[in-house]
Amino acid sequence: MLDSYNFLLDFLRAGDSVVVACSGGPDSMALLSMILDIRKKIDIEVICAHVNHNVRVESDSEKVFVESFCRDNGVLFEYMKINDYSSFNFEGEAREKRYSFFSDIVFKHNSKYLLTAHHGDDLIETILMRIVRGSSLKGYSGFSRVSRRDNYMILRPFICVSKDDILKYDSDNNISYVIDKTNMDDVHTRNRYRKLVVPFFKDENKDVHRKFYDFSRVLIEYNDYVDRQVDLVFNEVYVDGVLFIDRFLKLDAFIKMRVINVILCKFYNDDLRFVSDKHVHLIYDLICSDKVNSSINLPCGVLALKSYNEFMLSSSLKSSFYDFVFDDFVSLPNGKSIEKIKKTSLNDNYVIRLSSADICLPLRVRTRRNGDKMFVKGLSGSKKIKDIFIDSKVSFFKRDEWPIVVDSRGVIVWLPGLKKSKFDKPINQNCDIILRYY
Repeated sequence: MLDSYNFLLDFLRAGDSVVVACSGGPDSMALLSMILDIRKKIDIEVICAHVNHNVRVESDSEKVFVESFCRDNGVLFEYMKINDYSSFNFEGEAREKRYSFFSDIVFKHNSKYLLTAHHGDDLIETILMRIVRGSSLKGYSGFSRVSRRDNYMILRPFICVSKDDILKYDSDNNISYVIDKTNMDDVHTRNRYRKLVVPFFKDENKDVHRKFYDFSRVLIEYNDYVDRQVDLVFNEVYVDGVLFIDRFLKLDAFIKMRVINVILCKFYNDDLRFVSDKHVHLIYDLICSDKVNSSINLPCGVLALKSYNEFMLSSSLKSSFYDFVFDDFVSLPNGKSIEKIKKTSLNDNYVIRLSSADICLPLRVRTRRNGDKMFVKGLSGSKKIKDIFIDSKVSFFKRDEWPIVVDSRGVIVWLPGLKKSKFDKPINQNCDIILRYY
């Protein structure tokens, strides 16, 4: 923890205003307490930014806990409560709203720094998740100890220490904190890595978080070098949102892939949740194909278009058709996702339980076709997908991009979010496939 303390001392100067993101958990309370120790040496203003995600009964009491700590220690307390969520991608939307709030507080107090309590175990989880799911060179690096956003810097002083180090620091310094029990809920992918995967690495090497940090730094250095090479050619091949294919094809193979990645990052505003190596390869294949005019759908309603010598991304879909082979996860053009999960207590239309003995694999996720019918669970006979949309009052504009899950024979097994088929298994029966739509 001394390294984290000295890291902060290298940045902070008298008169600085510092915003600390604090949930009230053991990590962020350790960070807030450490910055207060530094305040005894350096005259700095400390602001605590607390977000109530409003999904647990304990959230209000956690706000009271953090606010009380700030009041007792002369820390300015800034608070936001998220009242509703507009999408089923809770984690993604919560992150966006959280960091938007942090940015507002940084601007309000004219701060130079936002401090977060991300630690070495978080870095391990992030890197492993992105390796498994697929990402870019930058994405595989996880997150850096220092990153710049707009007119301030995000500092992550705990990135070189483990969760155990932080808990010991809390114990040694009598630091109180609250526990979010959902951090161990198996429904969330990150939690499964935290419970099942990371402990294995720690058993092999108790300092494995340092190895992952070194790995992350090397990737960041390589990424920075590649970025400099890409900068030399990018404006020659990509002009006003258009990639000129003949110029692009003259580039080195690795630089080509990076150019595509940069285009995606620009279009998605550096939100790497939507950028993966799969998307890069899909676009590369589209650009290099013999087809004169072609397109593919990307997440969040983005269309990748090729026309003769030009390639571009568009947020205005001219075609909503797609047909994906489903493995364990798929991002959909409507901004939602379908994921294969281990278990869940939910039993609504956003979850389906299937037995591979009843269907033909692999599953596919596609848009509707003329004449589509489904044997709806609980009904005798089949029902037209069109009629289900009408009964469910799904707007005309959403129907053409609504996902339909079919098996390899084309039999519809699920209309996510709306209806389950007769193939859905009751929650108390054995099944080997559980899918979640969010």
